[in-house]
Amino acid sequence: MFLIFYECCMTLTGPFKQLLTMDNIPEKGALSDDQLEIISDGGILHRDGKIIETGNFQELKEKYDTTKIEWVEGDYVVLPGMIDVHTHICWAGSRAEDYALRLSGKSYLEIAELGGGIWDTVEKTRKASVEELADLTEQRANRLLKMGVTTIEVKSGYGLSVKQELKILKAISLVNKRIMVDIIPTCLAAHILPKDFKGTELEYLDLIVEKLLPEVMSQNLSSRVDIFIDKGAFSFIAAKSYLTKVKELGFDIVIHGDQFNSGTATLANEVQALSLDHLEAADEQEIALLAAGNVIPVVLPGASLGLGEPFAPARLLLDAGTSLVIASDWNPGTAPMGNLLTEASILGAYEKLTMAEVWAAITCRAAIALKLSDRGILRKGNLADFNAFKTDDYKEILYQQGQLKAGMVWKNGEIVI
Repeated sequence: MFLIFYECCMTLTGPFKQLLTMDNIPEKGALSDDQLEIISDGGILHRDGKIIETGNFQELKEKYDTTKIEWVEGDYVVLPGMIDVHTHICWAGSRAEDYALRLSGKSYLEIAELGGGIWDTVEKTRKASVEELADLTEQRANRLLKMGVTTIEVKSGYGLSVKQELKILKAISLVNKRIMVDIIPTCLAAHILPKDFKGTELEYLDLIVEKLLPEVMSQNLSSRVDIFIDKGAFSFIAAKSYLTKVKELGFDIVIHGDQFNSGTATLANEVQALSLDHLEAADEQEIALLAAGNVIPVVLPGASLGLGEPFAPARLLLDAGTSLVIASDWNPGTAPMGNLLTEASILGAYEKLTMAEVWAAITCRAAIALKLSDRGILRKGNLADFNAFKTDDYKEILYQQGQLKAGMVWKNGEIVI
């Protein structure tokens, strides 16, 4: 519960039993919980969607004695808004049949060969209009916002033609204008080789470079490009040629890799990808290569849960000195849960991640993976994006594995949940 007293243009929100700023966290490597900056009885002073100062609530109240007070009643812990750096929430249809087949023992590749998998969603998404896709995406984005996710990366990839990929990216752009949550679009036209394309994978990728990406750039639909490299998707040879051209066009690069087979880290380092996402199959050599470079490992526990496969080696990655980001991978096929906090909590238990490592992976380190320097940390100048959980101890949040939900969510300083 909270009460608001209006006095001026600045707002002081609090008091919070604990305020975790996530400030001064190293960008790479293992973390201990004593590295978390925790302000007792904290407050957040903000104006025009930006944080002016954080600190003890009473001290801020006395320092800024004419400010508007947004009182928070009861014991709450506040943290930065969560950031989900890898989702596929712009789609139509369902893949419940895929899930049933997987439970009966069919593998991911076997289901794809039977007509399921990504192509099944492509056929259903192609039939949907821009407005229909925008409505579906908006519903899913608002669900994430209610969970405390204030920034969401959203990929295309279920169109797999110039016309259809543009349609999906336009739908994502529409949603970005409609709702409070910030959406970061990524062009994943190189998801798989479309079944109805009469040509080689190199010819398809050249089509994307020559016909699609110039339109994406001119219409300001995305500044990021992704590709899926693995068996059943694209080869290393084709991907290297494609990503080299993509880089020359001025796009940032991210890669789906090491999900079923290892070996993508070398290419990721060569093309200076922002992140390498999945990594369930990453071995010691891959981990060493990532530790030697600047590519950010993004692990996707939702895919492991959806497929019944091992988790990515998050503990080994951190101990080797890499960064670590956790994302939901919310998609209709392999990661239908779409609950970042629950997935991160479960991964932490299996991979023996400290609470500091889990929170960094979905806040401050996640922001770096999206090249966003204005969020993920509660400090002066950053966006006033934050979540309050009804508890007096931050440890309760991950301990309850998603059962303790954000009771209040602020986006750009406005309470939206």
